[in-house]
Amino acid sequence: MSTESTPVELASLADKRAAGFGLEAPFYTSPEIYEQDLDLIFGQHWIFAVAEAEIPDPGDYVTVDLGPHSVIVVRDDDENVRAFRNVCRHRGSRLLGSGCGSIGNIVCPYHQWTYRVDGSLIFAESQADTFEYDKFGLKPVNVRAVGGLVFLCLADEPPADFDEVSQLIEPYLKPYGLASAKIAHQTDIVEEGNWKLVMENNRECHHCDASHPELLTAYFPISRYEAEDVPPRLQQVYERYLEAQTDLEKAREVIGFPNGDICQLEGKATGFQISHLPLDGAGASFGPDGQQLCAKLMGSIEDPRFGDLSLHMQPNSWFHFLADHAVVFSVIPLAVDRTLVRTTWLVNPEAVEGVDYSVESLTSVWRATNDQDRVLVEGTQRGVTDPGYVPGPYSEVEGEVDAFVTWYVQRVQANA
Repeated sequence: MSTESTPVELASLADKRAAGFGLEAPFYTSPEIYEQDLDLIFGQHWIFAVAEAEIPDPGDYVTVDLGPHSVIVVRDDDENVRAFRNVCRHRGSRLLGSGCGSIGNIVCPYHQWTYRVDGSLIFAESQADTFEYDKFGLKPVNVRAVGGLVFLCLADEPPADFDEVSQLIEPYLKPYGLASAKIAHQTDIVEEGNWKLVMENNRECHHCDASHPELLTAYFPISRYEAEDVPPRLQQVYERYLEAQTDLEKAREVIGFPNGDICQLEGKATGFQISHLPLDGAGASFGPDGQQLCAKLMGSIEDPRFGDLSLHMQPNSWFHFLADHAVVFSVIPLAVDRTLVRTTWLVNPEAVEGVDYSVESLTSVWRATNDQDRVLVEGTQRGVTDPGYVPGPYSEVEGEVDAFVTWYVQRVQANA
């Protein structure tokens, strides 16, 4: 763990960060600052954990590891989402060792203390008659399901603004029916880079036209440009984007979908952004030239040409919701220079693999994009460890990277 001087060092470095510039090398390379990130960021804020679709039935669970913390996210017998410390109240044994599964009760493998999926203790062998079962239930963790997405917070007093954020987000998510969706596929990759570099890379598409050819068959690389900033080489693409944006606005009106983007990426504990952008080509999905990938649409969506509803949540997640499927991303730090990126594809619960969709086609674009991003992040990690690295200024189209770094610095200053 960190030394006594580390919080002061971290706060001092945060205070030195120049507005509009990147972070200094220790933010990406220092084991002590990494430990502080686990404490101040992942230990104090709402973290995206799983999609509700990963735990569809009572007894279904997923374990989430955040540094030294392990959390069980489980659906109880009343179909509520619960979260508990993955630690037995007897002698501290880890309760569930696998990443996911289904159980009737939670049974400690050491001495068989047994808990219901609501966390209550129901069996503890050889205890005195005066033993009070109700005092030794599993330790709960703050958990919230928002529109089919499950967030947890390890802090005793989580950021209070999450209620406000939830109310803003849920109307956008509701039409997609995420809570009752089906998991079509899930992949894990480990990127040899600091978690902040993973998030920074995601927060811009400045690199997309050079690095993501598969993604650009459907995804406009100029959605964040103002008209006067579009470079000549992208002018025709920008005009096509404006036409698609007009069609998307009409599709929203038909079903009464919320109109207007929301950007609150900094200045508050629970930073987020939600935006609804058209897709290129056929405008339906991430298939070749924007073609639809699943025959059955999500939730109550009626028009396949419904673009990409994109949600960014600080500090560890981003999401893409389309008419025919959703793609959910979570970022979990593993070490100062190693990060787990988990990608989950969701489809309509009635969609049949091999009939309505193929896993290969559904996942092709983002599997390629994830691998391309992995290479970019790993190259940047090598660069920031070089003695010649000096933080540079962000471009005019990297505002969301600046917002992420600004949010991070603000949260460090607030909690250090």
